Amino acid sequence: MSAAKDRVRLWLRLLKVVRGIEQEVREKLRREHNTTLPRFDVMSALSRHPEGLKMSQLSGVLRVSNGNVTGIADRLSEEGLVERTPVPGDRRATMLRLTPAGQAEFARQAKAHETWIDTMLADVTPADARAMAARLQAFAAAAEIKEKEAANAQ
Repeated sequence: MSAAKDRVRLWLRLLKVVRGIEQEVREKLRREHNTTLPRFDVMSALSRHPEGLKMSQLSGVLRVSNGNVTGIADRLSEEGLVERTPVPGDRRATMLRLTPAGQAEFARQAKAHETWIDTMLADVTPADARAMAARLQAFAAAAEIKEKEAANAQ
């Protein structure tokens, strides 16, 4: 078998596993927390940046468009989970930050999320999990370098 076919087979298997896990997480978030994966992702990103993020920064962290984040931020703000504050010196920019209620709700969801993932991947040993994560991180870093080189060459 060719190296190319091996790599395509790997990609298809990764995709199948990730899609299966993602679908189960989406369903559990909806059923058990009455929320969506994109909302969870926004709250997760904000939890890692307690000082807050500008909308453009949040979009960059999540690798989605500003439009995708705006609607989610609006709803989270209406529910009192996220607060918006103006950015000094930039009238157009808004800083987003989790409120104390948002921090508590995200902590509750994150604990459940960790349990779900741990259960779904229970057959993977901790050593294998660390090794796979390291390989995937190395692959992602190499891909990012290639992406930057390609962008600089244009």
